[in-house]
Amino acid sequence: MTRTPHLTSDGAACCWIPLFPLRCETARQPELASLPVALVGPDDTRRVWQVSPLARHAGVKPGMTVSQAIGLCPALKLCEPDPVHYDAQFSRLLAALGQVSPVIEPAELGLAYIGTDGLEGLYGAPEKIVEAIKRGMRNAERGTDGEGPLACSAFPLPRSAFRVGWGRGKFVSWVAATRARPGEAVIVPVGGEARFLAAQPLAALPLDSDTHRRLRQLGVRTLGALAALPEEAVVSQFGRAGRRLWRLAAGRIAERVVGRVAPEPIVAALTFFTAVGERELLVHALDQLIERALRDPRRSGWRVQVVRARAELEHGASWLVEATLKDPSADRGRIAAPLKTQLERSPPAGAVERLVVEFTAFAPGTAELQLFARDAHAAARAGRRRALRTAAQEIKLRLKRSLLYHVIEVQPWSRLPERRYALIDYEP
Repeated sequence: MTRTPHLTSDGAACCWIPLFPLRCETARQPELASLPVALVGPDDTRRVWQVSPLARHAGVKPGMTVSQAIGLCPALKLCEPDPVHYDAQFSRLLAALGQVSPVIEPAELGLAYIGTDGLEGLYGAPEKIVEAIKRGMRNAERGTDGEGPLACSAFPLPRSAFRVGWGRGKFVSWVAATRARPGEAVIVPVGGEARFLAAQPLAALPLDSDTHRRLRQLGVRTLGALAALPEEAVVSQFGRAGRRLWRLAAGRIAERVVGRVAPEPIVAALTFFTAVGERELLVHALDQLIERALRDPRRSGWRVQVVRARAELEHGASWLVEATLKDPSADRGRIAAPLKTQLERSPPAGAVERLVVEFTAFAPGTAELQLFARDAHAAARAGRRRALRTAAQEIKLRLKRSLLYHVIEVQPWSRLPERRYALIDYEP
């Protein structure tokens, strides 16, 4: 495991797909396009998360309870969220953008920033850079890279779902993207940030409800009206947060795009003989998978900072939780604790067929751990692991699929033999 420096860029483009999860569902089920549709929340299935334009027209709003939404729109079609699918589609979108620029910063599902510094030599003026981004997105929709099949496969969303903005800094490019038409782009020239932002509504700023209310009581409706106020007067009313808001509105801040570091994750997976819904068994399986992932030789000398658990459920649904550890750790209990808390708070909506744990970000360990990682015994173990990995890959290539598994005891008290044990993919 090596530390990779972050790439940064002042020039920014923003690629945005509104209601990304809902669009993914509509792409998988085209018949939903003509119906009022709502996604229930991934963390609270009693409330509506995202709503289609037809549902919004009927009065349904995000955050409503399901009963309130159905009362307003009896024809409402409710869909269970599939977070693993959304995450996979967003990864494909990022892969398509990565063919245009090496500096990609994902912000949320359906929203990503692209660093554009240095691309002038490849593409030319900003208009050409934006055209390359739009071309990459369209090629992703078709599943090609312009010459051959795209490595990230097709991106199954309706054509022209994305919007692109270009400007100096992330905030300007984001506001530009929100003003673009579907499939089109808005370009803010360097030096024209203040003029462009002046006409934008106050809601474009990252405001909490109280600050938004107070500004409107002062008669401030646009970013230009806020920027016209003396900076120190805004600071005296709203503190340090007010200074940042004023500078964003005036186009004085150009937040840099910070390229993501995509480390190779450590993955441990478990396939159940029969789908499992018992909470205790899932907790036990999480412990087993975390323990196995911690034994991976690539983890030696590093502590886990971000851990994810995802599950494939019956009937094609999925479940996904992610936890960032405030204090990175190599202790199984500390790593498992936030996952177990989220499992209790928002359990899978169905029986689990396959459970996967991933370590996706790491922090350096102590000096003792680093020394241990370079220990001769650790090196010998790593060599044996490499030999086993090579043999396993050769078997997979010859037989077209992996036939190597660990058999572990998960429910020894069960009367059913197929419930006593589970298969874990053997990945040396």
